[in-house]
Amino acid sequence: MVAAVEITNVSKSYGDVEVLVNASLVVEAGTTLGLIGPSGAGKSTLLRCINHLETIDSGTVEVHGKPVGYRREGNQLFELGHSEIARRRADIGMVFQLFNLFPHMTAIENVMAGPVYVRGMDKGEARTVAMEHLRAVALENRADFYPSELSGGQQQRVGIARALAMDPKVMLLDEPTSSLDPELVGSVLNVIRELKASGMTMVVVSHEMQFAREAADRVVFIDHGEIVEEGPPDKIFGAPERERTRAFLQRILKA
Repeated sequence: MVAAVEITNVSKSYGDVEVLVNASLVVEAGTTLGLIGPSGAGKSTLLRCINHLETIDSGTVEVHGKPVGYRREGNQLFELGHSEIARRRADIGMVFQLFNLFPHMTAIENVMAGPVYVRGMDKGEARTVAMEHLRAVALENRADFYPSELSGGQQQRVGIARALAMDPKVMLLDEPTSSLDPELVGSVLNVIRELKASGMTMVVVSHEMQFAREAADRVVFIDHGEIVEEGPPDKIFGAPERERTRAFLQRILKA
């Protein structure tokens, strides 16, 4: 299998607080990796390091064999300029916990923004592409609505359409349902299941344990910035090897 994402010995600190400690993992192309763990474990930070929204202190992050945010010269990495970072980041779709839609733009304008301003696509073509992706998340009838006129679940589906409009090689989803009312969670999870079925490579941070068990090909448990355990969902949820994993799952599944 081809590695779509390869993270090697990545560490990240904020001041004296270590958020990631020598984290290493591989995401194979066409698979879904579920990241689970307690709040503050480093899950979202690891996700943001993949597309260089957070810089790393040491280690390497590569997407399809290329370092993200850096260029390699010999054994050294040098940070790229903003425009080059934006071009490389364009291959990585990001869906945020709090939607992050532009409030002054309609749904279709939000989806068009990346293709037009990053990819340089003609606005007419971008509008056609945007409508296709809104149709895919069942929101073509909300294309001209502003975010304030949409429910949380609808806003999150616009966020997914916006990421997909960039034709990414990898999708990163950071707690995509945690800000939603319970009755809206299902529609977003269904879209993610459809993406998985299409063969999209995904890394999903989720507190939805049942979804992680059903949808992920591999599950990684992170605690205190360390990757404690990883493996197939049945192993992680059914027969975890590490006591920290067992304690976390017992606590959260009883909640």
